Amino acid sequence: MVLVSNRLVFNYLEDPKVKQMFTLLEEDVEVQSYLRMSNIMAVKRLGYNDHGPVHARIISGSALRIFDLITAAVEPSLLLHGVGDMEDAKLVTMTIAYLHDIGNAVHRNGHEKMGVFLAAPILDRLLTEVYPREEHHVYNLKSEILHGIYASDDDAQCFSVEAGIATIADGTDMAEGRTRIPFKRGKVDIHSLSALAIRRVEIKKGENKPVLIEVYMDNPAGVFQIEEVMGKKMVTSGLEDLVEVTAIMNGKTLKTL
Repeated sequence: MVLVSNRLVFNYLEDPKVKQMFTLLEEDVEVQSYLRMSNIMAVKRLGYNDHGPVHARIISGSALRIFDLITAAVEPSLLLHGVGDMEDAKLVTMTIAYLHDIGNAVHRNGHEKMGVFLAAPILDRLLTEVYPREEHHVYNLKSEILHGIYASDDDAQCFSVEAGIATIADGTDMAEGRTRIPFKRGKVDIHSLSALAIRRVEIKKGENKPVLIEVYMDNPAGVFQIEEVMGKKMVTSGLEDLVEVTAIMNGKTLKTL
């Protein structure tokens, strides 16, 4: 059992290159500036939920946890198509998760496409530090990461396991009001009520499918979050046959996806 938190990512950084890339992202002035500006745009100007550094860390940890569970059952796309090895696939998954929201620094509308634009030069810098003297490989991994950022749009289909994992992970940051559905703070409606209903999210090894995501809530309004957030993300992730999501209240299952 693993509780999703902003510390979860540190439990899955045993791979040297993945750990190095995460450290580079955490310490990079450009990356952190864009993430902070994403929060100014989303939270302060639009009254939406967190899209900043904390969200990036939470989703990175969730993505790495889901990666370990899913790749026990299916081969990552990077291995399947000869793009890289298992550590490369994990690094790509984590980096997609970390950078997927930076486009909010420019505008909420089309932020996934803007994220690709902002991330491209960042990846040129950081990947070269992780993979020195491997220019061709750097461009291959850059392409995979940019695909995942673009495909984090709920209207875009993920064409790799790595991108699909990051997309699913994005939906897990919904505990204690950290909804993935933007809502105006102070406004009482189904968006705010469902967001506040969710207490915690746990990512486990499933019995029916490789991944089980349990969402615990104290009000059935929380089911709206699961349907609107995870339902859409599971369809475009391409991993709906590998992930099960359940809504639980008072020990009873209210909804299963």
